[in-house]
Amino acid sequence: MIALRGEVWFPNSKLNYPKKMVHNKKELINGETSLIGVLGYPIQHSLSPVIHNAALTALNLNWCYLAIPCEKENLELVLKSLRKIDCKGLNITIPYKETVLSYCQNVDNIANSIGAVNTLIPAQNAQWNGTNTDIQGFLAPLKKFSNLKGKNALIMGTGGSAKAVIQGLSSLNLSHITIISRRKNSLEKFIELVKVTKSKSTTCIGLIEGDSLIKEYIKNSHLIINTTPIGMLNKSENQKIQAIPLSEEYWENLSPNSILYDLIYNPKPTEWLKLGSKYDCHQIDGLDMLIEQGAASLRLWSNIENIPINIMKKAAENALKK
Repeated sequence: MIALRGEVWFPNSKLNYPKKMVHNKKELINGETSLIGVLGYPIQHSLSPVIHNAALTALNLNWCYLAIPCEKENLELVLKSLRKIDCKGLNITIPYKETVLSYCQNVDNIANSIGAVNTLIPAQNAQWNGTNTDIQGFLAPLKKFSNLKGKNALIMGTGGSAKAVIQGLSSLNLSHITIISRRKNSLEKFIELVKVTKSKSTTCIGLIEGDSLIKEYIKNSHLIINTTPIGMLNKSENQKIQAIPLSEEYWENLSPNSILYDLIYNPKPTEWLKLGSKYDCHQIDGLDMLIEQGAASLRLWSNIENIPINIMKKAAENALKK
């Protein structure tokens, strides 16, 4: 049995047989292979190993990226142990983005402002430094669109992902931001965060789901972002929990050329983005953000600036087809 980057090859067997044999020894997992990975619980659904290992192969880096399951009571021990064995870097995902702050030697201003860490970088004395690349990941797909300065945006959701989104939007000098939430308490806390982070020229309003004003704000928004899990494929049951955020009637007045940005990447596209195409809206799915934030983390760990984004995206799309 020979272990290749992201697969296992059994000689003289049809199981997992690669299209071509890799002769570069650096692409084999061996005694010099270093570890990076993503830490969370549950974690088996993560696409991060697929996209990162594709990049590592293209970069000829003798590293291996693993999904590392960790229950809450073991978090501190696992973090310390991985640092002790010279793990080169970690991504942090649900439910530990906030918890891991207390285990970092230093946390940069970006992660502090969001109150969450998604990337750990090795520090001195077997410690970790924390940062957050979600903002960078969120903004990257928006660069292909014309200047959004002075335009209106709408955010659905007030959770951890929405915090990164609002930080990203603060750099765009928008005219107005509308936030929609199911719960009043969550909305009030989020609005306080927005007051601290938004541009001085940006106004903001919060609405509870069901408010009659929502349709009008949707109509007048140039950028609409779904940060909720609504529309995500439930792999355990092979069905969607709910197909479209809010309900279909809310989207009847979508303006053509509006940008619909769904942080969900499975299914691809979501039913909400499919609906948007009927109204000639631009669409961005969560796969772009996932890849861009992952690429930003890999730059920090490897000090390599030119990360193969296209290769990472192709690997992810192939995985989603299975």
